[in-house]
Amino acid sequence: MQSKIAATAPVIRRWLVKAEQTLANHSDRLNAINIYPVADADTGTNLYLTVRAASQTVAELEPCDAGATMAAAGRAAMEHARGNSGTLFSVFLSAMAEPLAGQQRLSGPLLAAALHRAQLRSWSALSDPMPGTMLSVLEAAAHGASEVESALNGDDSNQALAETLDGAVAAAREAVVLTESQLGVLSDAHVVDAGGVGLLLILDCLRSVVVGEPLQEDLLDGLAGYKIQDPNIALDMPEQLGVEVMCTINLTPLAAAGLRMQLDELGESVIMSAVSEQADDTGAYPWRVHVHVPSPATALDAIQAVGDPSNVSISGLSPNAVADAHDLL
Repeated sequence: MQSKIAATAPVIRRWLVKAEQTLANHSDRLNAINIYPVADADTGTNLYLTVRAASQTVAELEPCDAGATMAAAGRAAMEHARGNSGTLFSVFLSAMAEPLAGQQRLSGPLLAAALHRAQLRSWSALSDPMPGTMLSVLEAAAHGASEVESALNGDDSNQALAETLDGAVAAAREAVVLTESQLGVLSDAHVVDAGGVGLLLILDCLRSVVVGEPLQEDLLDGLAGYKIQDPNIALDMPEQLGVEVMCTINLTPLAAAGLRMQLDELGESVIMSAVSEQADDTGAYPWRVHVHVPSPATALDAIQAVGDPSNVSISGLSPNAVADAHDLL
């Protein structure tokens, strides 16, 4: 480990670059085991593209504190999020930024606080959060970091930060292993959750950059379905009907709650999270919306009834599912 850890905004930049590179290398295998919540074989691609958007934005930032850097990364990820996994990762980044506001240096206590905040925000962003997913892995990482940090009694040294990161990654890996037994569809296919593996890789990238060591060679050893020679499970799953609709829209918290309730009735995999904590003159905040619905109009009619969406994207859960999408944009 390096004798001095410069865990500041430049480290966040290096972390995101490393995460982008690592996800590019693993995207095919992550896609191959992506069967939950839908078997659309794109978790690896979605995480990679979302992390890349955050990385590119941070690379162009003027020097600022760690919290501002992380917040900018979160906003960029949110606006360019792809899929469930990318949307949850963007919530993760945005939430981590909050305890880091004004901080020039990361520490064990700050890391534990940031992961705890990310856990709370991510679980609350989903209308129907499920164990055995990225959420379980994030929750485990937060608990692992908190346990180590508590044992160190608030030590904010570089060594304590390294130990806290080790605890977070170790707990996250244990949680990834457990995902196979937590969701029936994963148990039946004998695979772990793709989003959970992606988050584990992202967390180990942070550990790697902070402590100045390579990624752990045995990090993914023994994960069900993740060996190169394992079959592409997603290709054998039934065709997925419907579309994924994502957009950004300015709404008051009350209006956002109403839209969430309506989307819950119309579709599945509803995720809503504020892009920033800055309200406009009417008290409205920008929200990123994600939902799976039978057809684009199902969601867009409800969304357009309460506001003017921007940055709208529609992706099929199967190759032919967006034939009518362009007529609705």
